[in-house]
Amino acid sequence: MSFNDDFDKPFENCEPLQWGALRELCNANAEYFMSHQDENAVRIRAALLAILDHLKRLLPLYKEINRIASMFDFNAETPGNGYRSFLVLVDKCIIHSRAICHQIYCQKDSIFFRKSSHAREIEACLQLIASLCTCLEHLKTLYSWSEETNDGKPSLFINHEHNLHEILHEIDSINQYCFYGRCLGFQFHDNLKPILKTILVCMVTFSEAFYANGTLLARCTNSVKYMLDPETRARRFVDVSRRADISFCQAFWFLNETDIVRKLPSITSPSLVINQIISIPPEELMLPALDGTTVSIPIPNSHIGKKPIHVRLLSSKRRLGMVGSGGVGGELLGLSNELIIHCHGGGFVAQTSLSHETYLISWATSLGIPILSIDYSLAPEAPFPRALEEVLYAYAWALNHASTLLGSTIQKIFLVGDSAGANLNLGVTLKCIQMNIRKPDGIFMAYSPVLVDFVLSPSRLLCLTDPLLPMGFLIRCLKAYAASSDNKKSLREKETDVAECMKSDTESFAEVSESDLIALALSPNGDETNDGHKLASLPSDTTLNSVSLTEADGTEHPVEQGKSQEYINRFLELYRNSGTNAAAYIGSDTVSVVDNNISGNGKSWSLFGWSLRGRHKQSRELDIETVKSPLEEFTFTVPKDPFISPYLAPDNLLSQLPPVKILTLELDPCLDDSVMFARKLQLLGVLVTLDILPGLPHGFLNLSPMSKEASEGSDICVKKIKELLAL
Repeated sequence: MSFNDDFDKPFENCEPLQWGALRELCNANAEYFMSHQDENAVRIRAALLAILDHLKRLLPLYKEINRIASMFDFNAETPGNGYRSFLVLVDKCIIHSRAICHQIYCQKDSIFFRKSSHAREIEACLQLIASLCTCLEHLKTLYSWSEETNDGKPSLFINHEHNLHEILHEIDSINQYCFYGRCLGFQFHDNLKPILKTILVCMVTFSEAFYANGTLLARCTNSVKYMLDPETRARRFVDVSRRADISFCQAFWFLNETDIVRKLPSITSPSLVINQIISIPPEELMLPALDGTTVSIPIPNSHIGKKPIHVRLLSSKRRLGMVGSGGVGGELLGLSNELIIHCHGGGFVAQTSLSHETYLISWATSLGIPILSIDYSLAPEAPFPRALEEVLYAYAWALNHASTLLGSTIQKIFLVGDSAGANLNLGVTLKCIQMNIRKPDGIFMAYSPVLVDFVLSPSRLLCLTDPLLPMGFLIRCLKAYAASSDNKKSLREKETDVAECMKSDTESFAEVSESDLIALALSPNGDETNDGHKLASLPSDTTLNSVSLTEADGTEHPVEQGKSQEYINRFLELYRNSGTNAAAYIGSDTVSVVDNNISGNGKSWSLFGWSLRGRHKQSRELDIETVKSPLEEFTFTVPKDPFISPYLAPDNLLSQLPPVKILTLELDPCLDDSVMFARKLQLLGVLVTLDILPGLPHGFLNLSPMSKEASEGSDICVKKIKELLAL
């Protein structure tokens, strides 16, 4: 029997075997160390006794949440919601803590037993259990606020009529450090743990270069500590996630477009026959309406004016009329009957189709049909509704030029996207219905937010534990994309322009007008007299863009529990204040552009493309002295717009959606969005399916080349898209 077997069934009057095993190990180890009076032995025993106290507090909370969790499921065959997610966290925490206690029990008599190391491990487990206790108490509050929806089930979303500020203040007291230190990744598949550790080490090391706090030597010293010291890494990560501005999020997320990361798809997947960028000019575009009239598609113009829209065409097969096929040998196939239009994730603020090649290449190969991925403009420079305008325009352009440029008859056209991209796809589909033009034949969406506003739900509290989507990052993405115009003006005044830091001179970019593309499609071998029109002379697998396409355009509410809780509080205070020299992080609130080309001695020292020289008056600095609470962060308003939040769209629009397949994750902060949206669509008679994958983090598709489980999750996505194709 596996360790997880006893968690597969709910319990009423008895506890799972793992709980009992953990209690026995804690008691046995505590008894053993009773006679030891050295400091580390005392710490181990105190932590073990505190764990026993917290298990007593945790068990009734676990039972109560377990009793109500099934009320929120999409259906009996698809159990999953934020309440269940926290039960999973508790289960995984118990298993992890039992494993640490078992190590102590087995090694305690060995001459190689390191009491100090095991003391830190068991204290980390204690902090984890204590934090989860507090989280379950908050879930009880959220449940008491839940209201019944039209499907007869309680809602996972808590509306603003309740005192969200009060619970936000309490949430801010939860110890987040324990989720990012020694217990990092305890809730995910085992082979993802080293990957997540590497990502966090890279993030905090990158933050040392991005924010010029302290001297070069101090930053390098801290970077080494992040690799060796989990507590130091956790402190820095929490500091960065709470205080870093949106420019840091953008810069770090764009690192997956560096040369090393970009080579991963070619190593793990076969190269594509077609992989090219097309620049769509901002010209008048007409589409036939369903009633026989014609409709003019608005040219994107908000915030940054008219500019070309870039799309990436990917195909594993050379097809008639497909851009770039003239410069490729091999069999020339006829037009595909299907076309997939893809929108990438990235919190509306970062990444391009290039970032998502890690899985798009394998998708194009497995599906055998063309994929058109849209590189929409990013916030905060181009907030809502700019991205929606561009995706709608690109969709309409694809309808008009599929057979002449994209190698498809578009008998069927599907919208596919993850996270923010899937949100945009839903908005475009609603626009199509509203404008009475052809809507897509199906939608596949992965771990997407559909209610883009600060509305509490159980799964959104998972941001407190998530290493890839912490709450601070989520808030800043939301504010950058969807905050009202007055908030936007203030935000843009504070943000720095990071485009100059992302420039790459290693690639070229080709903008081609519509007439040039049509001429190219008609004469794919480059027979034009003007050599400037010969896009086909470029190899079809050449990536014709820069790293940033935007740039190419010029644009614990603590509960008192006696001595054990006092021990928790003392340890947490030590955790916050010990370790890394705080002087290395102290700086002003001023944020300005770093000159990456000139150092004090005329030489450039860089890591990840960012300057590593010492502090100066123009450097960015991360302010860790001013502690910002969630109450301070949520001082902005998000419009109640169905094109920002498709969940809010009127029923008469939602009922006309095509078949929708939703894939989400058991531990994803956007899980409740998917569950509630699926429930709503099912009630309206829309053909909808919901799949919930365990053990994977938000954005797992980008990890598919590095993780077997993530790759298997990507294969499930392909399977669901094929099911759409077969409808």
